[in-house]
Amino acid sequence: MKARTRTLIAAALVLGIAAGPAVAHAAPAPAPVSAGVSAPPVFTTPPDAAALRKAIAGVGPDSKDATAALVRVGGTSGRWVGSSGVADVRTGRKALDGARFRAGSVTKTFTAAVVLQLAAEGRVDLDEPVQQYLPGLLPAGPKGFEPISVRQLLNYTSGIQPAEGPGDSFEAQYAHRFDVVDPHALIAEAVAKGPEFRPGEKQHYLNIDYTVLGVLIEKLTGTTYEQALSARILKPLGLHHTSVPSRRENRIPGPHHHGYQAVQKPGGGTSLVDVTEWNSSSNWAAGDLISTTADLEKFTEALFAGRVVPKPQLEEMFTVPAVSDFESGKEAVQTAGMKRFVLPDGTTVYGKTGSRYGYSTVIGGARDLSRTLVYSVNSTDAKGQDMNKVAYGIVAAAFAR
Repeated sequence: MKARTRTLIAAALVLGIAAGPAVAHAAPAPAPVSAGVSAPPVFTTPPDAAALRKAIAGVGPDSKDATAALVRVGGTSGRWVGSSGVADVRTGRKALDGARFRAGSVTKTFTAAVVLQLAAEGRVDLDEPVQQYLPGLLPAGPKGFEPISVRQLLNYTSGIQPAEGPGDSFEAQYAHRFDVVDPHALIAEAVAKGPEFRPGEKQHYLNIDYTVLGVLIEKLTGTTYEQALSARILKPLGLHHTSVPSRRENRIPGPHHHGYQAVQKPGGGTSLVDVTEWNSSSNWAAGDLISTTADLEKFTEALFAGRVVPKPQLEEMFTVPAVSDFESGKEAVQTAGMKRFVLPDGTTVYGKTGSRYGYSTVIGGARDLSRTLVYSVNSTDAKGQDMNKVAYGIVAAAFAR
């Protein structure tokens, strides 16, 4: 595939992988195939191994973009697995193929899957107000909340405002990296601000919707969110290296890569700050997951195949609401736990991105599973507004046709 075409493909996906506001255009869902007629695979050629190797070449302690990269490209069209860089810049230890990492907002895909399982079991109705299941959590009144459906939480159209954190800058968040946060306190703080817009009017991608969904899961299952996730997804799929840390846990269990954030030095240039140990309780059901690329690949394949969520409910994860994005004003692109991306040639792929300081993650692929992509990149500016160059190259190479 020509380099320009790869660049166009990556550019289409950058809009969703960068940490900034979502501005990619949604596209109509692919036309249904007539009964008895099989659509041709979206991807028919093997992954471009040379392009993938080039994408992660040069990653390591001297790279300004990333210290390590783990990549798995799969699907019926072929497979490619590769790694580059170091697990620890201090020791120079080589990157570990099975390293664990913080998966960030990929957690939302797992959370959405549990809620949709509960819907399939008849334990929650997606069209019913969440207030029916969690009375008192979102009070009504002159400045209060109208009924918000469970579906509106799943697809970020609830209108609930975000809770206030310690600040947006790395320095502010780093100073509070060991804070232990209660999800109920976050919700109370968000509720006190009142609604941002009427439910169903716009889409605003925020963690708070999935914090509420985490509380809903606990109410409906009578267990903790962590126990529900383990019993319903992690154990059945054999995701032995995936976990949700306890509220007070700061470390990544098992073999893992160190994460780093590049910060400006007073005299010029940058230095790397180790951000591996960090309490992620403020992210909880929206971004607390720790996993490996192998586990996430197994989950992605099972999810798309309908082995995690029954296919009628799975449609929620491939459906974009017909509203505009709150920040950009463009068409919404988020689904229930995932996001729709349209490549320049019209090809539609679905997936989820996640970023925590020191760690950038992607899962996704073609709906027909002819091509999947999972990566973990130890980006040195994982929360930056611009697309990480290493991740950019991986995406371009993985979806080359």
